[in-house]
Amino acid sequence: MKIFSKTDIGLLRDENQDCVWSAELSGNACAAVLCDGMGGEAHGGLASRMAVDVISKRITENFSEYMNRNTVRNLLITAVSAANSMVYDAAQKEPLGTVMGTTCVAAIVSEGRAYIVNVGDSRAYRLFASDDSECIQQVTKDHSHVRDLIDRGEITEEQAKTHPERNKITRAIGAESNVTTDYFEVELAKGDMLLLCSDGLSSYGDDMDILDICFENQPERICDELIDYANGNGGHDNISVALFSV
Repeated sequence: MKIFSKTDIGLLRDENQDCVWSAELSGNACAAVLCDGMGGEAHGGLASRMAVDVISKRITENFSEYMNRNTVRNLLITAVSAANSMVYDAAQKEPLGTVMGTTCVAAIVSEGRAYIVNVGDSRAYRLFASDDSECIQQVTKDHSHVRDLIDRGEITEEQAKTHPERNKITRAIGAESNVTTDYFEVELAKGDMLLLCSDGLSSYGDDMDILDICFENQPERICDELIDYANGNGGHDNISVALFSV
């Protein structure tokens, strides 16, 4: 198994408020943390870096291949909770009304199983081949205003792509004193991929294009190609990706 990651400022932003980390934990395990900060005057960038630092440190210091599934789950959820406390406390020291928070998607892949957590609208996708067809499956569910509208039947998936409030998220690390973290487990077979990305890719690209890029390139080229694709679509936001290749 291999892990790759990359972040890019995009074409229109003055600052990259995304932060991504990835590492091999052992011969059979890899991990990645990807955060997309929110807040002006560098607050978003600080929030994402703090969250990535806290979560990655917890993973590297505590993960073991001998952990059972529940222990890995607890490791990830408590790491996100620790990051939330740190970002929230930092935000309380800023002037009243300061926005400071970050999305987060993080994963550990070990022995063919992916353990995934997310807060906000940064996503995890599983990419796999089935019956000679290549498939992409969104594992995480966005915590966003447009996702709520879709779930209530008020707009369609297509309308959500151009909705004026498509970047409004409903859950973030640092926004409240406590955070609810979604958790997922996915089995990965040889040849499968797990992709983590910020909305700089998912909001300005098409899932089928992402699928084609991932299967048409060597794993070590995929992150570069995805960022080039997002920039080719306007580069409206910071872009971050992490790819697990099983």
